[in-house]
Amino acid sequence: MKEQSEQAYTVTAVNKMARYLLEESFPTVWVEGEISNYLHHGSGHRYFSLKDDESQLKCAMWRSHAAGLRFEPKDGLKVLAQGTLTIYERNGQYQLSVRRMIPAGMGELELAFRQLKEKLDKEGLFDPAHKQPLPQFPMRIGIVTSPTGAVIHDMIRVIKRRNPKLDIILWPAEVQGDIAPPQLVEGIDRLNEYGEVDLIIIGRGGGSLEDLWAFNDERVVRAVYRSHIPVISAVGHEVDLTLTDFAADYSAATPSMAAELAAWPVEEFFAELGRQVARMDRGMRGMVREGRSRLTAIVRSPAMLRPEGMLESRYQRLDNQVRLLHLLTIKRRDTFQQRAALPVSRLEALSPLAVLARGYSVTRTLPGREVVQSTGDVEPGQAIETIVLDGAIESTAKRILKK
Repeated sequence: MKEQSEQAYTVTAVNKMARYLLEESFPTVWVEGEISNYLHHGSGHRYFSLKDDESQLKCAMWRSHAAGLRFEPKDGLKVLAQGTLTIYERNGQYQLSVRRMIPAGMGELELAFRQLKEKLDKEGLFDPAHKQPLPQFPMRIGIVTSPTGAVIHDMIRVIKRRNPKLDIILWPAEVQGDIAPPQLVEGIDRLNEYGEVDLIIIGRGGGSLEDLWAFNDERVVRAVYRSHIPVISAVGHEVDLTLTDFAADYSAATPSMAAELAAWPVEEFFAELGRQVARMDRGMRGMVREGRSRLTAIVRSPAMLRPEGMLESRYQRLDNQVRLLHLLTIKRRDTFQQRAALPVSRLEALSPLAVLARGYSVTRTLPGREVVQSTGDVEPGQAIETIVLDGAIESTAKRILKK
């Protein structure tokens, strides 16, 4: 039994005291390990373990802290996690409450760039088949960039030097920091809604990966992809590369090169216009020559010199056709008569008249006119009729003689 002076604590009280001591002893600690059993809960919280060759540590990263992640954690990834050691009072298990996490051995932004690039590439945002051709002669160019940097002045100078007639519409936007991505997206979307722009340039000057990160933001990349107006990406210098470069219809090495590409020079335009006019003139002259030649041939044709000859030849063809039809009709009539003569002769041979013509006669009883075929058909004193070729003879049977 416990001593009278000893105090008994509830389980909850013990866990609370242990939590207090642990958090006081380790308010901030960095832990390096490999992520395992990673779970991104629907609430936005992240649950996982950090492990090394011998041990593992339960971790939880609440939604408010996880919102600052620039990469997506996954099993097998080695990270450095900063947080506070604490105890989850419900089950008495101690864990690391993570406030910040970065990849170990690779920069956080570099990993985030690779992960997002792989994701968007699988979705088809970088597919060359989706890219639109740039207009050959854009008249109005929209530019989404900072209104105060040297970039916009360089692009305006290049465009106006090459073609002073082109209109430039600037959509001012921040190009660095957390507020930059929404403003860049708004600029692309609003220029598309405006609908009077032939080409869009989005860009900024060079800088570090951190400085250029707004152009790796997923929202900006998707806005570039869905633009129905062709987009030129012009971010940084030649060595800089962002995800908007992959999604854009064309990627320029520098903003000045983008301006060179977008602005067609007036001199070249008029030179090309002259070449097109000359080509059309040669084509029209050729068509006129060919038409004149064909018309001359028609006028000099026999049909035009003696048009009644065309009717005469057609009259002759018609007469030939009528004569041929008449001959064909006679031939078919003769053939039909020849084919019908044989059955007619056969029918005539079987006719009773043909028998009478050979000297025979037919006897019938009167008044029934039934043909007499034997002596039994007639009685003495019965009236009979004998039919011969040229008429009939009426008489009375005197007597019946049988064989």
